[in-house]
Order: sequence, then structure tokens, then C-alpha cells
Amino acid sequence: MSAPASTLLEDSGAKHLSPGARAWRRFRTNRRGYYSLWIFVVLFTLSMAAEVLSNHRPILVQYQGQWYFPIFKAYPETTYGGDFDTETDYNDPYVHKLLSGDGNWALYAPNPHSFNSINYYAESPNPAPPSTDNLLGTDDRGRDVLARLIYGFRLSVLFAFALTIVGTAIGVLLGGLQGFFGGKFDLLFQRFVEIWNSMPELYLLIIFSSIFQPSILLLLVLLSLFGWMGLADYVRAEFLRGRNLDYVRAARALGVSNRMIMWRHLLPNGMTPVITFLPFRISGAILALTSLDFLGLGVPPNTPSLGELLAQGKDNIEAWWLSMTTFGVLVGSLVLLIFIGEALRESMDIRRG
Repeated sequence: MSAPASTLLEDSGAKHLSPGARAWRRFRTNRRGYYSLWIFVVLFTLSMAAEVLSNHRPILVQYQGQWYFPIFKAYPETTYGGDFDTETDYNDPYVHKLLSGDGNWALYAPNPHSFNSINYYAESPNPAPPSTDNLLGTDDRGRDVLARLIYGFRLSVLFAFALTIVGTAIGVLLGGLQGFFGGKFDLLFQRFVEIWNSMPELYLLIIFSSIFQPSILLLLVLLSLFGWMGLADYVRAEFLRGRNLDYVRAARALGVSNRMIMWRHLLPNGMTPVITFLPFRISGAILALTSLDFLGLGVPPNTPSLGELLAQGKDNIEAWWLSMTTFGVLVGSLVLLIFIGEALRESMDIRRG
């Protein structure tokens, strides 16, 4: 029997798709990875609006006919008829009373706590269990756990993106140079990679963290110095395989420069392992930052961090909400990235049709 007309049209249309469009079609057929991508994008987008979703300052205030935007500017308590010239504590019941009634009102965030705001009015000692005021409880300093999870997730993903971009750029550049030129350059550089790879990365982090003030930039630089080597090996192999192909030899014979050959001919064909490993590298960067923060070698103490919450959960075993919620966010993020990586790897496999 002949195939239906609709099937023939779909097959003929698929033949005219670009390689990227065909890879996207193969990616969409993997429902687990496709839905994981959308879930991760939605969660990351929401975390980028963390100041609107979780903030101890109101988004908008109307007081005595005047409009105020505390989310962008700090106002003293005297602005609302209070007694102090210091910044307003919007969680204070007295301030709540000032901003209610007589046409005065305030629009608060869904979670009226920030990552560094302390709940001085909690009924239980810190770390306090989940309540109507703090949905996921507080940590040992009285800070809202939900707020620190939202901000910590955003920080971890942004750091992972930055580390992945820097490490990928260095790995593609150095691996491509090795594979294209080969010979003595490749041999000497491989010896350098072996020596550099034998350096104790954790000890270097401990030494530099004791010398310099811990910061995101310092971690990014130190981890980027070692994060490029694994990817450079794959790019080197792709360039070694492709530099002797006929179309590359023809480009050389036509006088095309080495830079253009690497950029236009070898790099597009060598990007398959790079794209395939991107989600796994992002998940590895998130795990690296969490591990360093757990050991106290990561970001400054007041910075919202998943690793710092896990360390608090270890120190306060009875406060199950610290470790369980952080563990759920961390594992959920890694599982989503692994599913995306598996789907991306299958989509780059041209043998799947």
C-alpha cells in the first residue's frame, strides 16, 4: 500500500530542513527532555524576577496621596509618619498599621521576605519551622528559607552559565588550535595539559581563598583555569579528524587562511560534542559551586547559596526544612539538566533520522 499523502508531504518537507531544524525536530520528539527544557526555562525566568517574587520591601505604596516605590528606593520610616530616620522595616506591625487604612495601602511581594532580611517577629526560636509567615521556615539567623532558595537558585544558574561560557570558549579555542596545527605544537601542548591537569585544584582553591576575599569573580577565574581541559580533548579530536578531509585540503589549495578554515569549515562540524555537553557542564558547575559553598570556600557568607543552606542543615539536623528543601531544589535542577542533555545528545545524532 502507498503511504498517505500527508506522510509523503511531511517526509518531503523534512528533507528540505536545515541541519539545525532537523536537530530541533529530533529534540522535540524526546518528550522528557523537551518538557524539562521548558520547566527549567520557566523556573529560571521566575528566579530572574526574584526581587518581585520575594522581597521584604513592598513593590508599591500609596501613602496620603503620594506614590512610593520601595522596591527601587529605600525610604526612612518618617516618610510614612514613623518615628525613626532609619530605613523602614516593612515587616514591623507598627509600619503595617501606618500603611493600612485612611486610603493608605501597600502592594507586597508574594513572599514578603528577602534573602538577607531577618524575621525579628517569629514566634519560634531560629531556625524556625515552616509557618504562615515563613512558608519554608527560617535558617539559624532568622532569614527566610524560601527567599534564599529563590535567590540561591538564580545565583547558581547564572554562575553556571558564566563558567560554562568561559570554559567552553577556552576549550574550543585551545582544542581547535591543537587539532588544526598538530605536530610538535600538539605534542608540547598535550604535555602542558597533563602537567596542568595534575595540579591539585581543591588545594589551590583553599590557598587562594585564604589570601583573597572570597567572591564570585574569584571562583569563576579559578574554576575556569581547570574547566576547559575536558572539552578541549573532544574539540581537538574533531579538528584532527577534519583537517585532512577533502574540502579542507581544497580550501588550503585555494589560498584560504587558516583562521577562516578553522572558523567556517572545521568549527561548525566540531561543535557537536560542545553542544552535547553544555547541559552536563552547567549541572557540573552548579554542583561545584554548591560543594565549595558547603565547604566554606565559595561565596561570601551573606550571599544566598544552596551550599550554605546545606551546611546549615548539617549543623542543625533537627531543622529538616533546611536540608530537605535545598536538596529538593538542587536535585530537581540537576535532573532537569540531565534530561535536557540526554535529549540534546540524541538530537545531534544524525543516525536517528
